[in-house]
Amino acid sequence: MSRPVRPALYAPLLVLGSMLSIAIGASTAKGIFPLLGPAGTAFVRVGVAAIVLLALWRPWRATLSRQQAVPIVTYGIILGILNLTFYEAMARLPIGIAIAIEFLGPLSIAFYMSRGRLDILWASLALIGVVLLLPLTSLQRSIDPVGIGFALMSAAAWGCYIVVGKKAGTSIHPGYATAIGTTVGFLSIAPFGALTAWQTEWTSSLIFTAIAIGVLSSAIPFSLEMVALKHLDSKTFGILLSLEPALGALAAFLMLSEKISIIQCLAISCVVTASIGATATSRASSKDSLVDEASAP
Repeated sequence: MSRPVRPALYAPLLVLGSMLSIAIGASTAKGIFPLLGPAGTAFVRVGVAAIVLLALWRPWRATLSRQQAVPIVTYGIILGILNLTFYEAMARLPIGIAIAIEFLGPLSIAFYMSRGRLDILWASLALIGVVLLLPLTSLQRSIDPVGIGFALMSAAAWGCYIVVGKKAGTSIHPGYATAIGTTVGFLSIAPFGALTAWQTEWTSSLIFTAIAIGVLSSAIPFSLEMVALKHLDSKTFGILLSLEPALGALAAFLMLSEKISIIQCLAISCVVTASIGATATSRASSKDSLVDEASAP
């Protein structure tokens, strides 16, 4: 009789599976930008995620007070901005670079909450990574400054998402908060993407792709992480999550033939190392706050 696999062994694989699903979802989404545009794709992606989460959690069973509703609505609006600005950044930047810049959001929260001596090192390393992405010398491949701007906006939104999302998740059941917040996020970006989505000629292939994006970017990662977090401590989870920019770049290379320069690879490596270092050396009070909402939906 074979021995059962220990949860501690397969839980990291679940986190890696979650990140791979997100990376594949991002590359799949970028593939339909010519049809829907980044705003239209973000609108459809969040809409599919909202439908899945509403069906899963049925949040209408909960009664919300005004005090509970305010953080959840705020969380939803930030969620919408996060997705919209990230897709706009992806339309102008290689996916790995967009994710690396976006990671400055949770990194900033970690640095602010920890303030350990080593955080100066990790912050400096993250800053070096960002500087390497800028076209300051002839050796650095030029990247779209508007894309950098959207990626920085996405980073700021991710930082706010972590802070506000934690408050929203403690006011009612986290599943209810996520479902309601995602629905609010869907409505909040409707003015930017609804018209494009409405005017698009929807083929069966495009409908299937849109559903796949929502499932790959939300339903699968959410489910895998829920199981993994039962068997992983927050620090290990955060370290694994730090690999997301590298996995995003790899998926974009394999699926979209999206190439980045050696210096840009080095820049992504700096951000990944800074994220791993910040998570590994963080204090207990900061690491939980970072990881609880670290995976951007």
